[in-house]
Amino acid sequence: MLLLSLLQLCLLAKSQYNFSSVDKLLLANQKTLGKDVVTIVLKNGQIVYQKEMGNFMMKSQAPIASCSKWLTASLVMTFVDEGKISLDDKVSTYLPIYETYGKAYITIRNCLSHQTGITDNQHIIAKVIERRKFESLEDEVNSFAKKEIAANPGTTFFYGGIGLNIAARVLEVVSKKKFEVLMKQRIFTPLNMKHSTFAGDADAVNPSGGAISTPEDYINFLSMILNKGMFANKRILSEAAINTMQTVQTANIPKKYFPKTAEGFEYGLGEWIQETDGKGNSTVISCPGLFGTWPWVDKCREYAGIIFIKSLLSEQNKDVYLEIKKSIDEQIPTVCN
Repeated sequence: MLLLSLLQLCLLAKSQYNFSSVDKLLLANQKTLGKDVVTIVLKNGQIVYQKEMGNFMMKSQAPIASCSKWLTASLVMTFVDEGKISLDDKVSTYLPIYETYGKAYITIRNCLSHQTGITDNQHIIAKVIERRKFESLEDEVNSFAKKEIAANPGTTFFYGGIGLNIAARVLEVVSKKKFEVLMKQRIFTPLNMKHSTFAGDADAVNPSGGAISTPEDYINFLSMILNKGMFANKRILSEAAINTMQTVQTANIPKKYFPKTAEGFEYGLGEWIQETDGKGNSTVISCPGLFGTWPWVDKCREYAGIIFIKSLLSEQNKDVYLEIKKSIDEQIPTVCN
């Protein structure tokens, strides 16, 4: 009887919405998105829309590239919640090599918002080749300390992989545990993300872009974000931590580099501020990855969504994603004025 009741509840939740237009958009744009696509909408704790296309299923694993940043920032915030670190701590407090090389004023907040000022390489292939020479996160992060400073910390935005990896290394020093272990203990296991990992083929773990996940797993993470840090009656992050992550950090500072797919967006901590209200408060947050996956949370409509694919993200993909989101939004009324 209980199983039947849960099934009926799920069917009732789905019946409230007509997502036929979303079906049509996904089919019409499959050449752009690729043949393997999973799309999910989560509302009121229920999956109200689920579409599996090609050989991609809810439990299918794939690299998620920069969607990893949202996970890593959340892990950092668990340490902030516990008072073990502060966002305004200088990374040199934990990594003395940064003071040695004249980077004593970079804070953890700077790291999570891409404002370290350290020169980064925006060419993807060059980055991949460069990372292969490092055997550990420690080696890579120590190399960042020796790079040139292009701007004072907190004065420019340069999207890349440096800041989140520095913050992740700080966690290793504070906890005396490897990043992968911390992620499993504090994020993946509590969120029942059984098929997610940062342990790939590369020698050095990559907190900024090295996660592998599944649609089923990542929607659990989004559920936690949507519910202000709660998942399955367990608190993963404080509401204050969620609010801080969703607060714009990049207002009124030059944008030195950001992906074209994020043009018009601002940045919080480990996530894009896709839309804001008239007061500058975030209303839609997201974290698109290079390999095509686009997760988002719409705070005004109180739902989470993800389009999980394996194709490379492009400007054309962005237009499709935004059109799909608009179609979803038309079925879910806003609670914002």
